[in-house]
Amino acid sequence: MAEFDTSHVKNIVLLGHAGSGKTTLAECMLFEAGIISRRGSVAERSTTGDYHELERERGNSIFSKLMHTKWKGYKINIIDTPGYDDFNGEVISSLRVADTGVLLLNAVMGVEVGADLIWEYTEKFRTPMILAVNKLDDEKADFEKTLKQARDHFGSKVIPVQYPLETGPGFNGIVDVLKMQYYKFPAGGGKPEKLPIPDAEKSRAEQLHKDLVEAVAVNDETLMDHYLDKGELDEDEMREGLKKSLINHDIFPVFCVSAEKDMGSGRLMGFIDNVCPSANEMPPQVTRKGEKLPSDANGPVCIFIYKTVSEPHVGELSFFKVYSGTVKAGMELVNENNGVSEKINQLFVVEGNKRTPVNELVAGDIGATLKLKNTHVNNTLHIKGRDIELSPIEFPPPNMTVAIEPAKKGEEDKLSQALHAIREEDPTIIVEVSSELRQTLIHCQGDMHLAVAKWKIEHLHKVDVKFSRPRIPYRETIRKPSESSYRHKKQSGGAGQFGEVYMRIEPWFEGMTDPHGLNVRGRDEYPLDWGGKLVYYNCIVGGAIDTRFMPSILKGVMEKMHEGPLTGSYVRDVRVSVYDGKMHAVDSNDISFKIAGMMAFKQAFQQADPQLLEPIWQVEVLCPDELTGAVMGDLQTRRAIVEGIDTEGHFQKIIAKVPLAEMDGYSSALRSLTQGRARFHMRFNAYAPVPFDMQKKLVEEYHKHAEKEEAV
Repeated sequence: MAEFDTSHVKNIVLLGHAGSGKTTLAECMLFEAGIISRRGSVAERSTTGDYHELERERGNSIFSKLMHTKWKGYKINIIDTPGYDDFNGEVISSLRVADTGVLLLNAVMGVEVGADLIWEYTEKFRTPMILAVNKLDDEKADFEKTLKQARDHFGSKVIPVQYPLETGPGFNGIVDVLKMQYYKFPAGGGKPEKLPIPDAEKSRAEQLHKDLVEAVAVNDETLMDHYLDKGELDEDEMREGLKKSLINHDIFPVFCVSAEKDMGSGRLMGFIDNVCPSANEMPPQVTRKGEKLPSDANGPVCIFIYKTVSEPHVGELSFFKVYSGTVKAGMELVNENNGVSEKINQLFVVEGNKRTPVNELVAGDIGATLKLKNTHVNNTLHIKGRDIELSPIEFPPPNMTVAIEPAKKGEEDKLSQALHAIREEDPTIIVEVSSELRQTLIHCQGDMHLAVAKWKIEHLHKVDVKFSRPRIPYRETIRKPSESSYRHKKQSGGAGQFGEVYMRIEPWFEGMTDPHGLNVRGRDEYPLDWGGKLVYYNCIVGGAIDTRFMPSILKGVMEKMHEGPLTGSYVRDVRVSVYDGKMHAVDSNDISFKIAGMMAFKQAFQQADPQLLEPIWQVEVLCPDELTGAVMGDLQTRRAIVEGIDTEGHFQKIIAKVPLAEMDGYSSALRSLTQGRARFHMRFNAYAPVPFDMQKKLVEEYHKHAEKEEAV
């Protein structure tokens, strides 16, 4: 039988901007619960959470980690997440399975941009949220400023449950206005002394207590009646009222901690086990079919895979949450996404890199299993005979692209296998083999994300790689009509080749009338895979070219559109009218008219004022107000057109359209320019003409390269 039932399992996720102290707080919680006997530190690379070799090398969290504590009859699963937005996939997947979020705010820096972005995800998931103001022992700490910023950013529902008696090096006391108690900590931190609230603080504490009680009561009619009758709520009423308010996003309580000095973590854990909801108190999951799935240990077994990790010499470790039923070792479940049966041979609870086998896990709990051959992130597994599929995690689109190749020739297959393994672990990495650019591309969240991928490939998969700038997917089109003809004639004994084609090409746009002065015999419209269209007219009269050769001419045109005359890029938005030609009774065949059509199109294209188009991306940068000028200045050096500036909380959002060719290295440049205080995302917007001088340069470079290849 499971050690804890569903009601006594709490799942929390630690969130916050990089450097806010999440990993240190997790270490405190494990220490306070007696799971570890000595607190490790980030500086010494000795924490339970940051156990990965790469994290200890870099000195910051990169992957989300599952840990757990046992506290006063409850099991608290803790997921520690990285703070850099390059790793936001880890944050999103963790939020998907947590029942409460703890957002750490740095009392020195206040609400940073990373916290704002995380808050957007918590709103989407409707995760109950606690705010913990950390680093109150720093000489520059400012609790009141941080609290004010939190209210400005997250609304008036931010309600202090605690406040510090003083901040800075002398920080050692917290006034708790829920318990109406003063907690005084010894110099080394740990268990505090419980004292009456000092007389000088009673008035403020009583007012804050009243504000907290009213905030709880106003969201529940029954509690409001009790409050009006008694002027107070008892402990049980406050607990239930706070829980309901958390679930409904009506209150975001604020706590005080110094994770570095182990002050305040025990009280925070007490609130988590006493007030924060268990999975069965949260709204039930809704399946893809719209059916409700309550978190019931006696219900049909259903688990959801939210993360996988590939461990050397072991295989894939799959992390999951039990959403319904009780999963037991040896149980066979069906993967709803592919219909394959998977045997759950082993079950584990996890403490960083330590795995402890268990026989079963109940609904609401989080654990791991090994060697699920056909199961991946976002898959739902359930008991046979049921049809249950939970909604998948929606991961963010990439912000950065690079080309990758092995440093040594002949290791392409090894690299392919390594990229496949990395993609399995991290769904925010997208691998693309681009036939258009003739490159293998990695799409990721930023330069730090890319550095982690490179480390894994080289250290875990033993393939040295090199990165390069991805080629730009330019497009070619024309700006005026043009006509040309081409005769293909080849005689080499026996049957020869002969085909002659007269062609008019024009810029195509939606709604244009049929070709002027030509007799239209047929019209076909071809939407192109790479955007735009080819519109193809048969305007042959008098049988100058047999109808059976028209598809061959089209094939020749399309072949040249795959490798445009300017830079070898795809051609788009052209109308082609074949209006005359000649054929030979013996020598004309499909290949002859394919070649004639290709060359006629090439000649006409070069005479039709050809235009190179470049991809333009819409870029949105979120940054502090004082950095707006610097960010805009940098964008303008990238040929950006700044379209506007919006305000989001205390941050400015710069909206600009930027050529993709100018976005190489932007992630690193922005981080350097703003000391990591700005974030951006980008999405494709449209194609636009390349400036004349740039087009000339690109065309010259392409033809020089082509000549070299021909010479070889």
